[in-house]
Amino acid sequence: MAKQKQRIQDLVGLVHKLYAPELAEDWDNVGLQVGDPGAPLEKVMVALDPSLSAVQAARNAGAQALVTHHPLLFRPIKRLTPEDAVGLTLWTAVRDEVAIISAHTNLDCAVDGLNSWLATRLGVKQSSPLQPVIGDYLKLIVFVPSGHEESVAEALFSAGAGQIGRYDECSFRSCGEGTFRPGQGTSPFVGEIGQRKQLEEVRLETIIPKRKLARALEKMQKAHPYEEVAYDLVSLQNQVPGAGLGRIGKLEEATTLDNFAARVKDALGCDHLRLTGSGSQIIHKVALCGGSGAGLLQTAHRQGADVLVTGDVKYHEARLAEELGIALIDAGHFATEQLMIEKVADSLREAAQLRHWDIIFEAYAGEEDPFRLY
Repeated sequence: MAKQKQRIQDLVGLVHKLYAPELAEDWDNVGLQVGDPGAPLEKVMVALDPSLSAVQAARNAGAQALVTHHPLLFRPIKRLTPEDAVGLTLWTAVRDEVAIISAHTNLDCAVDGLNSWLATRLGVKQSSPLQPVIGDYLKLIVFVPSGHEESVAEALFSAGAGQIGRYDECSFRSCGEGTFRPGQGTSPFVGEIGQRKQLEEVRLETIIPKRKLARALEKMQKAHPYEEVAYDLVSLQNQVPGAGLGRIGKLEEATTLDNFAARVKDALGCDHLRLTGSGSQIIHKVALCGGSGAGLLQTAHRQGADVLVTGDVKYHEARLAEELGIALIDAGHFATEQLMIEKVADSLREAAQLRHWDIIFEAYAGEEDPFRLY
């Protein structure tokens, strides 16, 4: 039997498995930006930005997909022509059959995502989310005749139910007695029409993202032996374990701001940094957020951070940091995010290998910080 070839839609599913779309901010646009979900897939390139040069590099490398951090499309476009930057990139991607897939704030917030990688790179130990994510989840409770609970659970898990942080196939099961009376025109699994039946049942509980509910219910009902399936849905407002924007943790040993800044510069390969605070200020507890994270300044201060490492710091945010007494290190948007290129390529490669997919993943090496010092 010929080995099944993967398609663009398989890659989209894999990206969503690693970096769940429900972790993304409401204003964001993640997932498949352009491309045919059913197109065959043999090679993938990973880049920070969906630039024209990245699309051309993917095409020249023989890649059918480009996975990026920043989305190509943030707002609806009014026309598609090669006369503006976004239009030209879209035009080229469609013409050259290069799909573009984005993992943006969902990658930022993922348990094993951009900010956790940044924390590790900067030597920040035992980091936790600076701003935890409240998940858009449901508790699904279904009643199953004893002895059939495992097949129903497997069906739910295969549809994406039971994922809690780094754990999957999570459920709770309790036993009880269920009753029902089949009516005219029914075809009961057990029991007789018109006679009340009492049966040992298992109450099976699990968790499911709202976006996966329809598929989970479909698979659950196919696996369930009952003609009419009794189930409950309960809305949850739980924090997603380990997921959230930014990270906060401690250095193994306290140091001065100047010494820590030198460490940041070396770890991120920066040409320069911008700092607020005294160079002799003691730094032990570190908050960080890749990209534009200065909006988390007061959150970092409330949690006792000595410094916030991020990019795109504005003048008034620097003044606020002075007033609060928290140091700021602006390492730049590019420098605090570009490590995602290799890390995402590695993560996708590892996940694909576990699935025995014959796909090549390549990191795009042609990106540079658009800013330069003069």
